[in-house]
Amino acid sequence: MFVRTMYITTDPADVGPALDVIVKAVPGMIAEQTGFHGIGIFADRTLGKILTGSWWESEQAQMDSDAQLRDRRIEMLAPVISTITTMSLEAVAYTRPTPGPAAGAGFRLQRMMFDPAQADRIISTFQEAGLPQLEALDGFRGGSMLMDRARGMASVGVIYRDMDALAASRGPQAAVRKAAFARMPGVAQLIALEEMEVVEMDVPTPSA
Repeated sequence: MFVRTMYITTDPADVGPALDVIVKAVPGMIAEQTGFHGIGIFADRTLGKILTGSWWESEQAQMDSDAQLRDRRIEMLAPVISTITTMSLEAVAYTRPTPGPAAGAGFRLQRMMFDPAQADRIISTFQEAGLPQLEALDGFRGGSMLMDRARGMASVGVIYRDMDALAASRGPQAAVRKAAFARMPGVAQLIALEEMEVVEMDVPTPSA
């Protein structure tokens, strides 16, 4: 699986209008594209941040859709946003989100940098000492590690049942994170930790 993310900033007062545009237009724009397997839309209304992640069955499908939609996407969003950054990432490990209403769920994202030569070690550590422990946390609904192997960049995103479960998980997830990084000293550095609400989520289909 491959994921295209859009990281958007805007005036907090414009988050609502921006989400209206995204929720109404973006899923429909990409749903008919070959290889599409779902989308998640997340927001931090206080600071004025929106994150989307669209899932694709192959890197080529992701690239083809981006080529077809890039100009239309920028034109559509330009009036309601300040900045937009897109990234293409490989979904190297994930647990499919459990069914249920998306609105009101919570999302935590951690970003890291690492030595590209250590990509396989990062993945195995997440699979062995990260994801299983996250799955055991109260309120866990789904989690994934997305990676740009060449640039040495990765993110771990975890979805929780609601915002209360997200808040309650801060300590337990910090313990999981500490244990995972302790297994690979000097290999990876955490560079950002963020929390957002889930606005919409179309559950991605697992790869074959």
